[in-house]
Amino acid sequence: MGIMVNDLSKHYGTQKAVDRISFEAGVGVLGFLGPNGAGKSTTMKMLTGYIPQTSGKASVAGFDTADQQIEVKQRVGYLPESNPLYTDMYVKEALAFVADIHAIPDPVKRIAEVIELTGLTPEQHKKIGQLSKGYKQRVGLAQAILHDPKVLILDEPTSGLDPNQLIGIRQLIRDLGKTRTVVLSTHIMQEVEATCDRVVIINKGHIVANDTLEGLKAQHGGNTLEEIFIKLTLGMN
Repeated sequence: MGIMVNDLSKHYGTQKAVDRISFEAGVGVLGFLGPNGAGKSTTMKMLTGYIPQTSGKASVAGFDTADQQIEVKQRVGYLPESNPLYTDMYVKEALAFVADIHAIPDPVKRIAEVIELTGLTPEQHKKIGQLSKGYKQRVGLAQAILHDPKVLILDEPTSGLDPNQLIGIRQLIRDLGKTRTVVLSTHIMQEVEATCDRVVIINKGHIVANDTLEGLKAQHGGNTLEEIFIKLTLGMN
């Protein structure tokens, strides 16, 4: 199992950002949806070991996120929403830096593969700070998949991409999901319908839906995902 979450919580004082959520994710693409402030990014940060949980358990690629953080980080690729990049570095230079951190064998070959996969070939010799938002997003994705992780956690990975770029990145995410666990967080419902096998919807720190895309639609009378999302997240207000 790629990801297992059991009664996971994160509290900030009296505020319960995430409140005893449980779900699993295996090979495939899981859409992790919710309105702003619902607890999506907090959950992803806990799964990557970036912040500690208040209570509950989570494991990634078989390793506990609280007690085996190094092992988790070795096996997870993470693209946060903020997409922090070394903007003064050239694209290939930044990827070489990340490859060195992960001690990737034959880094030159792997960097070339990832540059082609993410469509960075035309921009590979530029400084990251000179790139458009869409290409910066591709660099963040390239960094996340460079060490060939078993689990990928992507927070708004298609932000800033134009419609033509979207097609390529969607296909890449689908292809990655054939052999590994991918958690995709996005506000774009078409993105989920184009790439995801299962959907988890979180609202106010609680999971309000967890099913296949087809199962979710069947439960809600064939409504669109957008209609279901609005119903489940506004209905709790």
